[in-house]
Amino acid sequence: MASHPHVVAIVVFCFCFLLVTVAGFLAANWKRADLNSLEEWGLAGRRFGTMITWFLIGGDFYTAYTVIAVPAALYGTGAPGFFAIPYCILLYPYMMLVLPRLWHVCHRHGYITLADFARGRHGSKALSIALALTGILATMPYIALQLVGMREVIAALGINGEWPLVAAFVILAAYTYSSGLRAPAVIAIVKDIMLYVMVLAAVAILPAKLGGYSHIFATAGSTLAAHNPPAALILKPQQYLSYSTLAFGSAIAIVLYPHTATGVLSAGSGKVIRRNAAMMPAYNLLLALIALLGYMAIAAGIHTADTSSAVPLLFVKMFPGWFAGFCLAAIGIGALVPAAIMSIAASNLFTRNLYGVLRRTPMTPAEESRHAKLVSLFLKFGALAFVLFVKAQYAIELQLLGGIWIAQLFPAVVIGLFTRWFHGRALLWGWAAGMATGTGLALARELKSSVYPFQIAGHTYAVYAAIPALVANILVSAGATLLLNAVGHERRADQTQASDYRPQEA
Repeated sequence: MASHPHVVAIVVFCFCFLLVTVAGFLAANWKRADLNSLEEWGLAGRRFGTMITWFLIGGDFYTAYTVIAVPAALYGTGAPGFFAIPYCILLYPYMMLVLPRLWHVCHRHGYITLADFARGRHGSKALSIALALTGILATMPYIALQLVGMREVIAALGINGEWPLVAAFVILAAYTYSSGLRAPAVIAIVKDIMLYVMVLAAVAILPAKLGGYSHIFATAGSTLAAHNPPAALILKPQQYLSYSTLAFGSAIAIVLYPHTATGVLSAGSGKVIRRNAAMMPAYNLLLALIALLGYMAIAAGIHTADTSSAVPLLFVKMFPGWFAGFCLAAIGIGALVPAAIMSIAASNLFTRNLYGVLRRTPMTPAEESRHAKLVSLFLKFGALAFVLFVKAQYAIELQLLGGIWIAQLFPAVVIGLFTRWFHGRALLWGWAAGMATGTGLALARELKSSVYPFQIAGHTYAVYAAIPALVANILVSAGATLLLNAVGHERRADQTQASDYRPQEA
């Protein structure tokens, strides 16, 4: 880590943060509305157009931890770290198929969360509560990881102590409380422009300084081969299955995270969602270029036991102080946007689908909004306390587990968007089976990896744990549905109709 403060970089970093802080507080006046309702505070009135939604969903997917962790994976393990690229390629057609249907039905019925949709579609309060708990538990370590990314940036600047991290998230909490989803939407625009400038400059300037891409790949290849165990630039045959299932399972899961649903449901129309699915590959190009920073860090001679610090240290070493400060600010601001959206999404779930369902009297819109604001504060400071007092490795391990958990929403939500064949109670049993299977497989690996090696007929098949867990989920859901149908168990009413899933706009 940096041993002394980089004054110029710190000044530029602080200036950029001041800029987005002002923008965050002013966002309350953008598309002005009464923020004393969950519809306005938590979803910005569902009025975002194509470009704002593009930036917002991009801020959901491409977080500070993504910018740090993807190159860190290549820096430490080589080719397997590239799984994020095919996973995003799989993601965009999936988004095009699923998310417009989700937007239409949620807009028609005023659903704010995926748990709202599950309760309306399947008529099961218990299933709704289960999905809400899953979403909150999966989101909390994700918020903590944004703090981990911020801490790596601050350490690379040479600033000692945790006070800058605390200050940054106090400010984040303040403008999220006052402006709701409008704040991260505005800041996402600034953040993405900065990220594009950072990455395009890096891929244009750094190779020239490091002897060209041929030298970068040659150096990375020889360095990775010397690791224990050896790593490589190209996947080994025994890594094919784990790589492909990790990409496939991650694509299934990302759409089901509460912050993704929040970004989608804030859009102004289903056409906005379809346009975004078509435009999102631009982010995939950006991610592929970001990934190469891991190999550039190896070629630049960055030596660190903490792979997450490789990219921040690369920028500090290779760029002049002012531009290093700009790049690190881009990554740091990239932590604020998703952390804000995630805390809003999780607070929506808690307010609507836990507290709101379990209390005896319905809440007014103002009460919903007030509770959601308070819960969002609690979630942010809970994540901050976790990072300050618990090892960052635990946040990473829990986030791996969270990805397995969130994939278990697939039958109730994604399949539920196309058919109501599954019985609501059966989906709850399937969810429990998937959660138990996935958690068991992850614990068997001591939470060190989300890939489980199955031993079958003397062969080892390494598979992303979310996939066998989801298979167990679907099989139990299907078997229980057949059983409940056979005994004539009554289904609860479906609040939705076939026309709710189809676009109404021209």
